[in-house]
Amino acid sequence: MNTVLISDYIENPDIEFDILKESLSEAANKDIEVILLWNTIANKEYIYKFPNLKAIIRYGAGYDNVDLEYAKENGIFVCNTPDYGTDEVSDTAIAMIMNIARGINTYDTLAKNYFNTWQENTNKIIKRNNEYKVGVIGAGRIGGSVLLKANALKFDTYFYDPYLAYGYEKQLSSKRVEKLNDLLEITDILSINCPLTEETKDMIDESFINRMKEGSSLVNTARGKIVKDIDIFYEPLKSGYLNSVAFDVLPFEPPKESLLINAWRNNEKWLDGRVIINPHTAYFSDTAFYEMREKTALNAKRVIDGLRPINIVNGL
Repeated sequence: MNTVLISDYIENPDIEFDILKESLSEAANKDIEVILLWNTIANKEYIYKFPNLKAIIRYGAGYDNVDLEYAKENGIFVCNTPDYGTDEVSDTAIAMIMNIARGINTYDTLAKNYFNTWQENTNKIIKRNNEYKVGVIGAGRIGGSVLLKANALKFDTYFYDPYLAYGYEKQLSSKRVEKLNDLLEITDILSINCPLTEETKDMIDESFINRMKEGSSLVNTARGKIVKDIDIFYEPLKSGYLNSVAFDVLPFEPPKESLLINAWRNNEKWLDGRVIINPHTAYFSDTAFYEMREKTALNAKRVIDGLRPINIVNGL
């Protein structure tokens, strides 16, 4: 019976079919028990169309496109797939941190206009890694991986995570900060690695930036809507209050026209390579993409086999 539906994005479900066989449906029907979800908005109206639904399993870690409460009220499991691309995302965050610390993108931009001088054009704010305080908000799978890799590169690391068990900081060989404001005040490069929740939505706003250390930088490889509006960075970057920003995720994707987006697209000279934007691809490697699809399908198979799924995020 065709009881598992892939909602969107996957054009050739060969990996899923190898695991789910004839349970995989080519189209929506009233017998669907499990939905494998990518970008589809699984709100009340969408979920209501599937009277026999038992589980919604999200490709990837985020699940902010699912109505968790409505699913819970109706006994429907909501699961994510959080552990497939931990290295890929943390590697991207580290690459962005290293780019900021060593000024690579800035040097590349400025060097295009050096004709009579060359090696003497050094950026005076560049420091040794161990002189940078790298802060992480959210020290779970990915944030913890960022901290461990930053430690290996000799950065001085700190983190804020009120939900992490005390003592875990010893496993991360990092310093725990009790208050977010304290982290913002001391951090030279801040990496955002927390999930998108009601608490973290729009967390990064004008007040947040004003509390950041002058001359500091921000990296976001978590969720775009943790940032209130991309333009809140425009004036702090233009004035030099912030050094750099690097985003893999944005509040709106693809980005809408705005002051910062237009300046970035037009390569306005004042940016000097201090803004990096990737198209939400930190999760991807060929291996990670395969693993994500395989683990999502295996979790669906647990449900249709009558077993409890793993990675449940809506408290059932």
